[in-house]
Amino acid sequence: MTESASAQPRESLPLDSTAQLLTRITAQLGAQLSHVSLNGTRRPMPHRTGGSAPGSAAITRAPALVAVAHGSRDPQALRTVTKLLDRVRELRPGLDVRLGHIELNEPLLPAALSGLGSADAVLVPLLLGRGHHVKRDIPAAAAAAPALRATIAAPLGPHPLLVEALYGRLVEAGWPAEEGDSRGSAVVLAAAGSRDPDSAADTRRTARMLSERLGGVPVVPAYASATAPTVPVAVRALAARGRHRVAVASYFTAPGRFATAAAAAAPGTAAAPLGAHPAMARLLLHRYDQALTGALPAHEVAKNDDLLASA
Repeated sequence: MTESASAQPRESLPLDSTAQLLTRITAQLGAQLSHVSLNGTRRPMPHRTGGSAPGSAAITRAPALVAVAHGSRDPQALRTVTKLLDRVRELRPGLDVRLGHIELNEPLLPAALSGLGSADAVLVPLLLGRGHHVKRDIPAAAAAAPALRATIAAPLGPHPLLVEALYGRLVEAGWPAEEGDSRGSAVVLAAAGSRDPDSAADTRRTARMLSERLGGVPVVPAYASATAPTVPVAVRALAARGRHRVAVASYFTAPGRFATAAAAAAPGTAAAPLGAHPAMARLLLHRYDQALTGALPAHEVAKNDDLLASA
């Protein structure tokens, strides 16, 4: 390069307006923030394929997120889950987010996994505890798709984000955000129910966490099937203890037969299912990221701590 050429000023892109400058700054910030997880930590950079020079290598896609819903005959269920996954896509642009159902709705999980071929995927159960579907059905579906490189995430609960969604739905339904005299108040946490003791333990832990979030208001788990007490029995038991202002928190991901029955048994405030609450979308991505990094969910950490303490 000649001296005269090197002395030439670098040509810069014209900035016609302040709006254009702001647009460029926003784009740059968005690119940087895309590498930051919801908890504030920096995500690992995507892996590059081997054998290529930096800057020219193709970047492998992040594993697909396959949300695994139970399925319901209630047409609102599919619409609710679809809206929830739209929120997930807004939070993580570019991530391949798909849906599979265990039963009752299309696409069923085997078809959803088959559509991924030999890709990598993280299966995130839209289920709230460790029951039969999480321990048996979802692993069996993954095993039946041998070409797929699948990782199974923990169920959504228990987790503080889930408690925030429960609290938000209660407030939306009329629960006072600032509870005054709570001596006559209580909440029934209405869940689907399972014969698996781990599932019941997860529901009880969520009830304790919700009680803390409500400032110590009693929260009693109740179930629509498989185990006791039922929601009406729990309501009567609370009334016998002088708790006459009882709300029902809907511990269901989406509308359905069990959620409808639980709301019908509420003597007063009945919260909506968790649905597409913003905290639910953040929680889905948190479970996805946990599965990718191999981090243990809270209940597994507690279990390991107990084992170490007893060793």
